[in-house]
Amino acid sequence: MNISKKERRQRRAVKTRAQIRALKVARLTVHRTPRHIYAQLFDGKGERVLASASTLQKDVAAGLKSTGNIEAAKSVGRSIAERAKAAGITRVAFDRAGFQYHGRVKALAEAAREAGLEF
Repeated sequence: MNISKKERRQRRAVKTRAQIRALKVARLTVHRTPRHIYAQLFDGKGERVLASASTLQKDVAAGLKSTGNIEAAKSVGRSIAERAKAAGITRVAFDRAGFQYHGRVKALAEAAREAGLEF
């Protein structure tokens, strides 16, 4: 019985989310596909989406050569930080959803930090 790569990633994500839920702080979740990257900001209980940004949104993807690269991830990071501050949130817990903190995920996180979010 082999566990797929996706199932391993989802198992890692469950462990992280359990720890974040105990903190009762807003959670910044990232999901990436080869073509796009998405970010959502959930409340402390994980029940409501407070803000979201992705490369599917025209205002975020404007001026980008591609939506599946580091520049696109930085754009999403800046956008989610602006939207979080507009919703009155400055402190979040970063949920990488089991993805390795590397490349596009890292670029999104660093751009969000530079734009004013605290992890």
